[in-house]
Amino acid sequence: MLESRSHSSTLIVLLIILSVILGCYLFRSDIKLGHIWQKISRFAVGQEIRFNTAQFQEIQTEHFKIKYTNTDDDYVKMIADSAELAYSQVSNKMNTDGKKKTTMVVYPDSRSLAQCFGWDKNEKALGVYWAGTIRILSPHEWLKQAYNEEEFQTDGPLVHEYVHLIVDDMTGGNYNRWWTEGVAQYIEKQITGFEFEDPQDISAGQLYTFRELDKNFDELDQQISYWESRQAVEFIASQYGEEKIYTVMDHLAQGDTLNQAIEKATGTDFNNFAYQCYQYMEKH
Repeated sequence: MLESRSHSSTLIVLLIILSVILGCYLFRSDIKLGHIWQKISRFAVGQEIRFNTAQFQEIQTEHFKIKYTNTDDDYVKMIADSAELAYSQVSNKMNTDGKKKTTMVVYPDSRSLAQCFGWDKNEKALGVYWAGTIRILSPHEWLKQAYNEEEFQTDGPLVHEYVHLIVDDMTGGNYNRWWTEGVAQYIEKQITGFEFEDPQDISAGQLYTFRELDKNFDELDQQISYWESRQAVEFIASQYGEEKIYTVMDHLAQGDTLNQAIEKATGTDFNNFAYQCYQYMEKH
């Protein structure tokens, strides 16, 4: 009963704090609802991590607060150094940086990483970005060669997940799933050279519409949906200039939908953009 009361009291306090935050922002006409939700979700997730990782060890670098278990005692320096490298590479490439120190949680195995999101225990992922935090799978679980820092930096999740954080920051939380995945893959490929394997023998009839990507990204064939999202961002960069990727995000930060943001950035009707984009995909 004591544990139950403690959790109930914590929940009540959190709800009060969140209500105060929401009230403060609702009285500011210059703040978009997406920004409000971003701050609330980041606060809530931060509290959840603080509670669930209370027994984890912690080290801090200039830009990261890294929480880990004894499993990674021998890996944490490599993780910390690689995180700072990813920060530098992504910040330089995207001409921006994180607004504050980022919390990163290193989970000792796939089961514990999946459990923190309520996934099936067999779900596999090297890293996940969510609400201002980065969660990664311990490198000892997947590195082909133990303590291989180059492999960890090139094939690992740090650059990809940190790009997600920057996209979240730049758009004020107003972005579509396929957009952030496309930008993350685009930047990651330029920095590390890593890219997911392209789907084989894909035909125009197998491509998903942007509406499908918007509504059901995680339920679609992931190899195709990830490939399409990267291709769409690469199309914008090649056809209109890389700076238009950031123009899209500027418009998203102002509260535009993704379709509206793309139209304003490219100067073309979204249906025409989509038609040209699919033609580009068929050639690549």
